[in-house]
Amino acid sequence: MSSSDPASIGRTAYASFAERYAEIAVTKPHNALYERPATRALLGDTAGLQVLDAGCGPGINSAWLAGQGATVHGIDVTPEMIVLARKRCEGLAATFDVQDLGETFATLTDNRFDAIVSALALDYVEDLGPTFREFARVAQPGAMLVWSMGHPMRDWMDERTRRNSTYFETTRFGMYWSGFGEPKPYVESYRRPLASILNAAAEAGWQIERMVEPLPLPEMKAVDRRLYDELSQAPAFMCVRARLAQPAR
Repeated sequence: MSSSDPASIGRTAYASFAERYAEIAVTKPHNALYERPATRALLGDTAGLQVLDAGCGPGINSAWLAGQGATVHGIDVTPEMIVLARKRCEGLAATFDVQDLGETFATLTDNRFDAIVSALALDYVEDLGPTFREFARVAQPGAMLVWSMGHPMRDWMDERTRRNSTYFETTRFGMYWSGFGEPKPYVESYRRPLASILNAAAEAGWQIERMVEPLPLPEMKAVDRRLYDELSQAPAFMCVRARLAQPAR
């Protein structure tokens, strides 16, 4: 697929620096001291659960989940990430498949999972409706879904992501990421209004339980004071927990 194909923007970006991401994201402050703790707090205890790690990347959350006693199946659009996830989770209760979150989950059966986590992956999907419906299909009634993604207001306030669009439009943008070495990877993703995110989940049967606009952990202050101060003023990400509606009796 070409980089202009909406279905390939995540694959195109992450394939170019998969190994660097797998190494650096473990301790990178944006991840380790900000988004990841908030997402994991929403998940809570997953011991004994069947968990889908949707957009698993190099398996950082998958390894953590399996270490907590969950049985994990990870999917990601980038084959290079799946190779790294399998290596990271060798010997753990975790399996992996290449799968585009914007397409039907062809290898996954109905009502399979007790919980789904999707950390910073939905930003690469243009139309969230089908993805939330696929999450609902492969989840058991009452299952939990936790996802994180770019905060739509924060992204709209940034001229690089807003472009000339209004808040209410879905826009595709790209930028060079720092913090992952050279050459800087060019990453494209989507920014959309909050209502379109939450309504897409609700229309697929997911009932919102809690939304978190995370604050950085205090430890970040000693690691990156500038970033700590920035994230203490305004959120970069949002984290949401939802529950799949039980069928009416």
